[in-house]
Amino acid sequence: MNRRNFIISTAALATAPLLSMPAFAAARKGKFRGQKGKTTTGGVTVKDGKIILESNFSFSGAPDPRVGFGKGGKYSKNTDFAVLKKNKGKQTYKIPANLNPDDYDTVVIWCRKFSVPLGFAKIK
Repeated sequence: MNRRNFIISTAALATAPLLSMPAFAAARKGKFRGQKGKTTTGGVTVKDGKIILESNFSFSGAPDPRVGFGKGGKYSKNTDFAVLKKNKGKQTYKIPANLNPDDYDTVVIWCRKFSVPLGFAKIK
């Protein structure tokens, strides 16, 4: 192997791990709409690997509320990753590394106990 090939090979090996890391897109925002007779309002931002429910977030309550993602108007059950911390106010949830938020178009508040959506926020 000559010097030039060695340098090119070394550079390729050094950058390979960076290519496999998930990239997070620019911030995407949305506003919640209630579902199944529940009142869910306020803003949400998805950025830097987090879901941020804004200070104006409000949820009327239900048993076992969870945070996750959806796509095409349907909740994706494999995205259930956090218990809703509180019914009102700003809160932040770290998105697990195995979920790519760019694969989804909606943040969902979901009732796991009864398998019903409580609020949807289409994120753009």
